[in-house]
Amino acid sequence: MTLHDDAVLVLKGYEDQPELRDLYLQHLAAHPDGMYKPCGTGHLTSSALVVDPTRGRVLLTLHKKLGMWLQMGGHCEAGDATVEAAALREATEESGITGLTLLPGGPVRLDRHPIPAPCHWHLDVQYAALAPAGAVEQISEESLDLRWFAYEEVAGVADTSVVRLLESTLARL
Repeated sequence: MTLHDDAVLVLKGYEDQPELRDLYLQHLAAHPDGMYKPCGTGHLTSSALVVDPTRGRVLLTLHKKLGMWLQMGGHCEAGDATVEAAALREATEESGITGLTLLPGGPVRLDRHPIPAPCHWHLDVQYAALAPAGAVEQISEESLDLRWFAYEEVAGVADTSVVRLLESTLARL
């Protein structure tokens, strides 16, 4: 099974946000290369909000290029077997935390957002990753900073897409 095939299966099984889910599926049907950055009309990305439910907090990264507090995530790579694996890889790489596990039940949300040319859209498949007890973060080269925020602080530092992702994550927890 290819990463493209996995994404189609994941999206077909995702029951929330039906209009956006269908748009993702239409994009993949029209673009066999729609999983990867070179697809000029847009491509799927995979991300994960790192949460520490026992302490009521989330780990956000201050994105180097965008200067915004965001969840961990990014482009799918040829070595990613699944969209879920891409999310976990990105969360581990960007947080420096080993032993992350994805919240069961598949994606938590979908988020489509414009990006600068030459590409036009990121079609983000968003997961939640649970931090193990005693997790210690480490800043990667992709980020200016990493910081834990209490759930109630997120709306004051992050955009609405991160706030919605947190709300959906908390509802699933």
